[in-house]
Amino acid sequence: MILSVGLVATALLSLASSHPLDKRQNALPSVNSPTDGEVLQLALYLENLERNLYTGGFENFTDAEYTAAGFPPGFRENVGVIAAHEVVHVETISTILSNAGFTPVPPCTYNFPYNDPTSFVGLANMITSVGIGAYLGGASLLTDDPALVTAAGSIVTVESRHDAYLRAGIGASPFPTNFDTALTAVFAYNLAQMFIVSCPQQLPITILPKLTFVAPAPPPNLQPPTPAGTPLRFTFDPASFFVDVDPNAPLYIGLLNMVTNVTFVETTSCGHGCVDAPVPEGAAGAAFAVLSTFNGGLNGNQLSEFGTLAGPAEVVLS
Repeated sequence: MILSVGLVATALLSLASSHPLDKRQNALPSVNSPTDGEVLQLALYLENLERNLYTGGFENFTDAEYTAAGFPPGFRENVGVIAAHEVVHVETISTILSNAGFTPVPPCTYNFPYNDPTSFVGLANMITSVGIGAYLGGASLLTDDPALVTAAGSIVTVESRHDAYLRAGIGASPFPTNFDTALTAVFAYNLAQMFIVSCPQQLPITILPKLTFVAPAPPPNLQPPTPAGTPLRFTFDPASFFVDVDPNAPLYIGLLNMVTNVTFVETTSCGHGCVDAPVPEGAAGAAFAVLSTFNGGLNGNQLSEFGTLAGPAEVVLS
């Protein structure tokens, strides 16, 4: 559903327990380099998306609808609290950027494909996993001010609590993996594009050819986990590749999962612009797949810089 947040975002603040901008204006960290600014602009881009997502999850369904879908009492109210947190995150990052002379990137118009509380929560799990990955991937770039790293870390831990609460609400494990997965700026930005209708301002980040995860769809409660060896189907448009690829050349799926691990698996063709690839042993939680001609030897940074033909696509395995 297409959603633009207006006055409701301000109203949601009443659900939050505190508003750090009101009392801690002078405690906000500084931005000391263009790289810091770029990392924070991407964080704001994703926080704007999450604010709209969670505001919709609060606005568009009643308590009774959440209860009828099997969620515990108070679940909708807590979705509203999460939305209020996202409003504060947006305002905090915007203020940090403005104080440093940057113009904060404005929100976009979004289209979120959910139609009931259960599909909303499943989508929120996917999108929040992208946000967590972006913070983890960007942390190593915030080298000019330790306070900025601490501030970003204090947001990502809250985002992780949001995700754990949502997952528990649908009967999934609130902590499906030993580690979360870090994402590069290019990958996080591209994953957000599937929900963007239009933006008054896009970021100067490369948009890669699209890779679509087709099947199998995970069960609503993400149980049981998708077992190793299960074929995952992806589609893509070979004409969109940035480089020429021999149609007879083998293609591989590089699956980013937990920290910065990448596992490469060879694909089998299921038709023009269609491949199947097995779930590798040990993969779990939210994983991110890219199509490549490389069969190994690249990390996530290298894949996002030169090793990806199409992608990434998010795959929720458990």
